[in-house]
Amino acid sequence: MSTTLYTYASDQVFVTFGPITMNDGRDDGDFCVVEQNEDAFALQIGTDGEACRSKSNNRSGTITITLMASSPTNDLLSAMYNVDINSNGDGINPMGVVDLSGTSLFAAEKAWIKKPPSTTFSRESGSREWVFETNVLVQHHGGNAL
Repeated sequence: MSTTLYTYASDQVFVTFGPITMNDGRDDGDFCVVEQNEDAFALQIGTDGEACRSKSNNRSGTITITLMASSPTNDLLSAMYNVDINSNGDGINPMGVVDLSGTSLFAAEKAWIKKPPSTTFSRESGSREWVFETNVLVQHHGGNAL
């Protein structure tokens, strides 16, 4: 029987996009989702059962951040999005997601806001889902500290 105990702390997950930090006002639940856009390998099986895997060189990915609708960070991200669509790439920034209670790290040298969030208004304040895209997503899926 193992007696090892690990600890994860969501308040130790830090997300940055250029000068903007997204560490406050995050929505409850899955506030950060990191995904590679394409499988790393494709498998092809011949009629005789011989197999070959093909490596993809596509390292692009998305990082989705969900903020509460009331978060002032929405204003900062809106401003950055508007700068980007009205310029020639001035909204491209480095982006990082790091878990300081563990060893997970995700980074992009060049990331941008793919599109602004869908917005709904209802009885409760709701949330805003920001999707960022990058052509090269560096990933390290780690564990958590003792």
